Amino acid sequence: MKVAVYAICKNEAQFVHRWMDSMSEADQVFVLDTGSTDETVELLRSRGATVATELINPWRFDTARNRSLELVPEDTDICICTDLDEVFHPGWRQALETAWIPRAGQARYRYTWSFQPDGSEGVVFWSEKIHRRHGYRWVHPVHEVLQWEGPGLPGPMVTAVGVQLDHLPDHTKSRGQYLALLELSVQEAPDDDRNVHYLGREYMFYRRWDDCIATLKRHLAMPSATWADERAASMRYIARSYLEKGEPEQARNWLFQAIAQAPHLREPWIEMAQMLYQQEDWEGVLYFTGCALAITVRPDSYICEAEPWGPLPHDLRCQAYFHTGRTALALEEARKALALSPTDQRLAGNVALLSQM
Repeated sequence: MKVAVYAICKNEAQFVHRWMDSMSEADQVFVLDTGSTDETVELLRSRGATVATELINPWRFDTARNRSLELVPEDTDICICTDLDEVFHPGWRQALETAWIPRAGQARYRYTWSFQPDGSEGVVFWSEKIHRRHGYRWVHPVHEVLQWEGPGLPGPMVTAVGVQLDHLPDHTKSRGQYLALLELSVQEAPDDDRNVHYLGREYMFYRRWDDCIATLKRHLAMPSATWADERAASMRYIARSYLEKGEPEQARNWLFQAIAQAPHLREPWIEMAQMLYQQEDWEGVLYFTGCALAITVRPDSYICEAEPWGPLPHDLRCQAYFHTGRTALALEEARKALALSPTDQRLAGNVALLSQM
């Protein structure tokens, strides 16, 4: 099979060598540079990438992705879309070819979107940016996705076990363009429930609480918004917004709805426990963290957050036991929390203090 990697970039010279090393298992690498003023283009070409340059105005991620895909030869079998701040683990080509079948349309693979300060994995989910050469096109100005536009039905999705991609970004880069692009995306496709959810979440990031609440309530009212995990996330973000607005009762009500919507997720249980921690409702903290810890299978979607699967549940329980005078149980939970984050000095201090007590 002929395998090609394609990407878009701008001013990412710092990542070129790491990225090209990672993509070296592909037969060819194609990059659309959208206006670099550093050495990105020269470095990519020196490493063997085929590079075209073009300014995309007005800027849209889907337009840029599609132009980069057009660089890939027509006789390519498998196309892999990555960014320059992403790195494959070695051996990805063999794992992909093992999973691929002749009629496959796309492949899903494990993607680590973020890492914790101690180097452990943060947000992890399965991505789907590997696809056959013909029939697919990128859509949406931001949070772009592959859409099948070929004749008939797309080929089946395969799961490429053993393909691991890590996201190692430059955290100083601004994401300020995302909000305007999301608003445009919703204007263009008002019935796309995923984009409405993303827009509401973005309003939350911008602390526009009323806009967040109104947009996510709209998401929940959409007939197509049926995925329980994402619906529960919208409810949690509404709860956060109400809490920031000084309306804890509304927040509590929405968190109960989130729990009812997706009781199989740790996130709603832990978010409720965190609110009760602020209210010093220690028995409530113990109850809701206990319910969260009873969930032992971690989901593989982007909705899954890192904190509920790290030391946080045990840390909350440690505090609750401590404040209710149960020092031995507090120490037990403190040790469990530290085991999940051994370099955390605060957690280590909790264990030392409780051991002395």
